[in-house]
Amino acid sequence: MRRILALLTLADAVLVTMVLIASGAIAQALHSNAPNARPRARDLGIHPGIYEPGPLNAITDVAGVRVGQATVVQGEDVRTGVTAIFPHSGNMFQEKVAGAVYVFNAFGKLVGSTQVNELGQIETPILLTNTLSVWDAAAALTDWMLALPGNQSVRSINPLVGETNDGWLNDIRGRHVKAEDVRRALESANDGPVEEGAVGAGTGTVAFGWKGGIGTSSRHLPAEAGGYTVGVLVQTNFGGNLTIAGVPVYRELQPPKAASAWRHEKRNSADGSCMIVVATDAPLDARQLHRLAKRAILGLGRAGSSGSNGSGDFVIAFSTTNRIASDAKILPPIRLLSEESLSPLFEAVGEATEEAIDNSLLRATTVRGRDGHVVEALPIERLREILASHGVHP
Repeated sequence: MRRILALLTLADAVLVTMVLIASGAIAQALHSNAPNARPRARDLGIHPGIYEPGPLNAITDVAGVRVGQATVVQGEDVRTGVTAIFPHSGNMFQEKVAGAVYVFNAFGKLVGSTQVNELGQIETPILLTNTLSVWDAAAALTDWMLALPGNQSVRSINPLVGETNDGWLNDIRGRHVKAEDVRRALESANDGPVEEGAVGAGTGTVAFGWKGGIGTSSRHLPAEAGGYTVGVLVQTNFGGNLTIAGVPVYRELQPPKAASAWRHEKRNSADGSCMIVVATDAPLDARQLHRLAKRAILGLGRAGSSGSNGSGDFVIAFSTTNRIASDAKILPPIRLLSEESLSPLFEAVGEATEEAIDNSLLRATTVRGRDGHVVEALPIERLREILASHGVHP
């Protein structure tokens, strides 16, 4: 009898373990993108602009740029994460890059932006996360940077951390992004394809009432325009009137209104935020990068954003050339593009931003999160029909 009872107890334990594992797998399935499960913009015939993308059609087409992500999913209520962007693979504090921040609407918490615009330099990787985790992420990034070889004597550092509010799907008040998540994003960074959709800092975001997330795209200028590359990565969490390839999709396709119910409005709110990170290998200084960053907002507008009161929209731009040594007393002469040569880059960054936003929506999957809230993924087949009716075909 004792042996039978022991076997029954063991069987119960195995059953409980299997249930827990299955529950974790279901939670994972409800927030993640299966590899190649959903198309990118170009798979649907969406080709914003006149310039061609780089080989990966990602921000990592800019040589040296790396992206790492950590997705944080716990139980039923935690849907958040971290996305890290490295301008180069070296010690960012010892070899800073020229950078700028353009603020389209300052309803947001972009840690480190004032020093970037004062000095025109970026000295850490760029992090994106959720609104209430920016300070925890900044502290973790600071610890990580201070521990790097060569930084033993550093007593001041400027972590650059942006955010959007993922509180509809995520228990944002719980501040579930921890130092180990930040380290995971930083240490997983690579220069390959960038995962898009409900991943990293985009795990819990909502765009136009549909599931938003991380998206990326690039443009490679022809030789006669300089042959430079511009790459863009976005964290989409905003609203307005969804427009894809110039087609007013919002007129024929609207998301369930539950996604905006927390704002007590009858229609999907335009409030939210969008973080845009722009990388280029063109030799630009901080002033020119600020000009480039402004043009990224053109892509945001083409996608349908109305730039509402509560939409905190920021652009961080950097150049991978002309690095700035931390201990330099006199900086060496640098090569810069002429102002007239910037126009192709201006056009390219708008195109890449628009396509990155499209990719963030197309690659995202339906997510169930906090308090049972569900945000649906943009329905691909219906979108195909709408685009086809307007002459947009693969």
